[in-house]
Amino acid sequence: MTNNSSKQINQPIWLALATALGILLGAQFVDKPVTSKASGKAVDKLQEVLLSIDNNYVDSVNINKLVEQGIKGMLQELDPHTSYIPANELNRVNAQLRGHYDGIGIEFDILNDSLTVIKPSKDGPSAKAGIQIGDRIIKVNDENIAGIGLTSKGVTERLLGEKGSKVTVQVYRPTTKQILTLTLERNSIYQHTVVANYLINDTTGYLKLNRFGSSSAREIKDALTDLLKQGMTQLVLDLQANPGGYLDAAEKIADEFLKEGQRVVSQKGKMGKYNDEFTATSEGLFQANPLIVLLDEYSASASEILAGALQDNDRALIVGRRSFGKGLVQMPITLSDGSELRLTIARYYTPSGRSIQKSYKNGNTEYAHDLNQRYAHGEFYHADSIKFNDSLKFSTVGGRTVYGGGGIMPDYFVALDSTRAGHLYHTLQTKGILRKWVLNYVIANHQQLLKEPALAFVNRAFWKPAFTASLKQLAQQASVEFTISEFVNSKQWIASYCQAEVARLVWDENAYYRILNPVTNLPYQKSLSLFSQAQQLVTHTP
Repeated sequence: MTNNSSKQINQPIWLALATALGILLGAQFVDKPVTSKASGKAVDKLQEVLLSIDNNYVDSVNINKLVEQGIKGMLQELDPHTSYIPANELNRVNAQLRGHYDGIGIEFDILNDSLTVIKPSKDGPSAKAGIQIGDRIIKVNDENIAGIGLTSKGVTERLLGEKGSKVTVQVYRPTTKQILTLTLERNSIYQHTVVANYLINDTTGYLKLNRFGSSSAREIKDALTDLLKQGMTQLVLDLQANPGGYLDAAEKIADEFLKEGQRVVSQKGKMGKYNDEFTATSEGLFQANPLIVLLDEYSASASEILAGALQDNDRALIVGRRSFGKGLVQMPITLSDGSELRLTIARYYTPSGRSIQKSYKNGNTEYAHDLNQRYAHGEFYHADSIKFNDSLKFSTVGGRTVYGGGGIMPDYFVALDSTRAGHLYHTLQTKGILRKWVLNYVIANHQQLLKEPALAFVNRAFWKPAFTASLKQLAQQASVEFTISEFVNSKQWIASYCQAEVARLVWDENAYYRILNPVTNLPYQKSLSLFSQAQQLVTHTP
């Protein structure tokens, strides 16, 4: 189940906290969780305190809740990526990494305090039951959920559940003003991690990976196979806003691009048993052709492992902005009640020896706001605002200088340019007005659109004067000032976003990125002129 309300294009830095929390998923290095065997005087002392509170405290106390808060408090004294996940949240947290979840299969948004279906998952329970784009779910198992301040978490708590279990929903269909009562049997919903792969031109492929899940290596291999059959000889691999995931997925994907024996990543911990090193094998579909990797400040963890391996081996040209800087290794430890402690046990290092973990010596709060600080210092606009310590200087296999100490610095910096979008665009996005316009358009034109090939829609002129009038009306209803001069400044982004979202809802993500990349994705646009440099890396690498 996906809530797509946070899927904004080129939103500057205010999402730092949410991103940092998302990166807690991290790169998990251990397949089998271990059981905690805590002992000693410190544990006895904690037990004494709890017993004293439970037996003697003046008011009634929920000891279980107190323990949960105590665990979280202890972890605040450690690094920012050691985390605790209660048992009742573990399945939801793991769903993205597993590549599937059990539920009814909808992408949703909360519009006007109402759960609105953005898109039913193909062949999922909702689609099979006839739920359509724009339908509103107003009751779940006889509980009213409209107009109650529903949150995304509240939606998932009500609609996710074990495969085979049933849930009854009441659906309001605005187009016909019908109210439908449907009983749905939950099923496993597969979520692709390769969200787009297509040929930009006769020889240049584009591949977008949005996280490193359990199926990512296979998806990458399938996508590469498909693109090579179509004639691809050079590739743009887009890892922008990819928060990471499983280490073994990063290793296997690196293996598709690196030659046998080339180092991918190493890890070192206090305990020698956590030290390890990973190298490429002889198998790989794309080991000798020009490769460009796109990164930004939201690329983290496994994204940085892959980018660092390709950069240090002089295998790929890195384009974009400095990545997040997560270089810590978490091991999942299953606790007795089914909850999970994700404990940092090592640091990972790129092939040249770089630790790319940024500093957290000033505490977790400042760490979480690091992207805000980068923005304030002008890093997203000027490459020379980034200062590296010479003690953190390393060399690639070909002798190029790279730096450790906080993220992967690209070989070619591309500044953020949020001014091109214009103030009106960002306001309409933030208020959900563009989403409403798209939904209205798709509901009114869905059947007609399906008669048109996706590529024909992608390549044709879309925006019409009548669209401007209907968008202005929605803006006015939301008390958003809408002037023609502001619209002219934002028109290219507004029109492109709306066309791309229509294409995604009617067809797929490929159509979405085909429309948006040439308009909003500046690193993508710049990369197309840099393949001669990427070719030089391939030619001169030993």
